[in-house]
Amino acid sequence: MPGRARDDVDVTPRDLPPQSGHLDEPEVQSDFPHLRMRGERKSTPERRAEIVRAAAKTFGTKGYQKGSLIDIAAQVGMTHAGVLHHFGSKEALLIAVLEYRDQEDLEVLARQKMPEGIDLFWHLTRTAAANASRAGIVQTYAAITGESVTENHPARSFVVNRFAALRGFIEDALRVVCGPDLPDDVCTHAASSIIGVMDGIQLQWLLDSDAVDLPEATRFALEAILTAAQAGAGRPKPLTPPTLTT
Repeated sequence: MPGRARDDVDVTPRDLPPQSGHLDEPEVQSDFPHLRMRGERKSTPERRAEIVRAAAKTFGTKGYQKGSLIDIAAQVGMTHAGVLHHFGSKEALLIAVLEYRDQEDLEVLARQKMPEGIDLFWHLTRTAAANASRAGIVQTYAAITGESVTENHPARSFVVNRFAALRGFIEDALRVVCGPDLPDDVCTHAASSIIGVMDGIQLQWLLDSDAVDLPEATRFALEAILTAAQAGAGRPKPLTPPTLTT
């Protein structure tokens, strides 16, 4: 008869072979701590990371509202209560997923700090190239960000603050690249445009990856916006109505 499930770790029957180290066995001291004994309980950071990855997959495919903790728990061999034991609430898990996505972006450069100046724009192009091979993370970000515009969505504040911080980083980088004469309005519009165009290209790519080259379309958009920003107030304005004269 299957053993009783522990809320924090164990839903594996003890009369079956161990699966992925989910059995709640006593900690065993070893001369080789980097090697896990068969059946040894996973550490809390490992468990949390496993749950976050499962949540990212679930929220990416089903959205936050329809993605349930039961679905997430089943992927990692836990119970609904076990997931709550690690994160406290579904909302807290959602934020952890968003932070995980941002962490993945920085790891493209193997660093923990946002680059500055022209390096920031190189980072954005490399991130787009990396995203082309990690559709799941892109899908999670797109789904949650899209849902966050709805009333009382738990990710709304996070997404608003994230966009504000990202605009700030891009504006600082633009001022380094374009110099002190860059008009404030051009800087602000360019930063907002960069975020908007990158997210829009990602959406098109998710829907039809054969029609959209994510890295190259992103590079083209960034170069176009940077070129316009560097030209400043004197840039060509083919869509601006001419000044009416009397």
